[in-house]
Amino acid sequence: MQKDHLWLGASAGLAMAGLAMMLSNTMSAPMIAVFSRILLGASLISFLMIAFAHRERGKVRGGLERRGFNVEHARSNVCFADVAANEIALNSLKGLVDFLQHPEKYAQMGARIPRGVLLYGPPGTGKTLLAKALAGEAGVPYYALSGSDFVELYVGVGASRVRELFAKARKAGKCVIFIDEIDAMGKKRDDASSDEREQTLNALLAEMSGFQPSDGILVLAATNRVETLDPALTRPGRFDRQIEVGLPGCDERLSILRLHAKNKPLAKDVDLADVAHSTSHFSGASLESLLNEAAILAAQRGAAAIENADLEQAYLRVVAGEDRPGVANAREKRQIAIHEAGHAVAAHHLQPDSTLARVSILPSSKGMAGYNLVLPRESVLVDREQLICQIRVLLAGRAAEMLICGKEALSAGAANDLARAGEIAAAMVSELGMAGEPYLSVRALHRALGGGNGNALEQCKELLKKEYETVTQLLAKHISELDRLTDALVESEVLSGEKLNQLLSNET
Repeated sequence: MQKDHLWLGASAGLAMAGLAMMLSNTMSAPMIAVFSRILLGASLISFLMIAFAHRERGKVRGGLERRGFNVEHARSNVCFADVAANEIALNSLKGLVDFLQHPEKYAQMGARIPRGVLLYGPPGTGKTLLAKALAGEAGVPYYALSGSDFVELYVGVGASRVRELFAKARKAGKCVIFIDEIDAMGKKRDDASSDEREQTLNALLAEMSGFQPSDGILVLAATNRVETLDPALTRPGRFDRQIEVGLPGCDERLSILRLHAKNKPLAKDVDLADVAHSTSHFSGASLESLLNEAAILAAQRGAAAIENADLEQAYLRVVAGEDRPGVANAREKRQIAIHEAGHAVAAHHLQPDSTLARVSILPSSKGMAGYNLVLPRESVLVDREQLICQIRVLLAGRAAEMLICGKEALSAGAANDLARAGEIAAAMVSELGMAGEPYLSVRALHRALGGGNGNALEQCKELLKKEYETVTQLLAKHISELDRLTDALVESEVLSGEKLNQLLSNET
């Protein structure tokens, strides 16, 4: 940057000197003297302005180097007893406590303890909590930063921050370094990678390779997208261990709920086992939010304890948001009812193992004009039939509109449904080998070969068209259920699970 400023200054000076030489042939001696003084003054001003700009830019850069970056360690007051669920991850980390406390013991045996542990999985599953628990259990200092703390505009800033972090860690001795969202600084390098990001990543790689097991330093990192990380980070000798921290199962959800309910009074009608059963696909953070919302609702109505009604209302808040006043236009209200009734009828017939808990045509605070609340079945693996049924249920809202209102009356309310159906179809075609050749992952081949995704788009179109026609036929077959549910939604706006079962079973 400094060289650029000097070059500009020199260029300006040379240009003025050249101009003076050109004019000297046409001007008298007095005029040349006056003009020379003017040029000298202009050159001096140019150099001063450039120097001032360089100094100010240096101030800005120096400020950026320090802004929002704190490498001071803290002591974690969290231990393994404060962590519910994630037994596999916990067991893997428990073995590292002794290493952090007695690294010399392992060095004497010639053992190489992992330099780094990578925790990956969906958001809210407890990756940060696990890192804190490890440091707290071992009783060592804890450095917590985010990958975005190392990302800056100016080349070299991120790398210097990495070096500063590890220098302080070595000075502290035994410690845990935790880098959250490491994908912000550790994405796969390509031709489009910036010099700043590449230097930052190289600095991290060098530092992780530089410290010895006897130093007692352990680096933990977390990411939601492990597939985006550079291979140099995930190779042995860097992040040796990679531990998945997934969504909790039913028993694990019960443990999490009991942990967060310790300081909350529960009424006798509250059964946390039922709550755990009905919160399939909830993360640990979502479960904590559920109980917190229920506690807020109970406090607002002046109750002595959290009741089951509070939990039910809190569940709706977490999943669908707050209900807002309904639409005033009768035509729009009926069209939304038709759309949501289409989803409900399809879910009832295509997903019998799931529970249709609630259908609403009231707008929600999360931007939905209406919604179906379906409690999915608990499963470890998702097969092709389940994905196909998901696509059909998603397309059922648009199919119901077409069936009853016609093409000219289609609304924009199906945008999210169509997008989600398209994403599932794309995954089936491009990644899972569930459409066309069962042995083929088009996306993997595309990455490996640098292009040539074949007919993936056409396959997706054909898949979506077929399932749209199938669900349209299903709704036409059960048109009486569709009409009955539509009328009930227009009248009541919200239907509970019990009422839905009555209407869909043709009971009164």
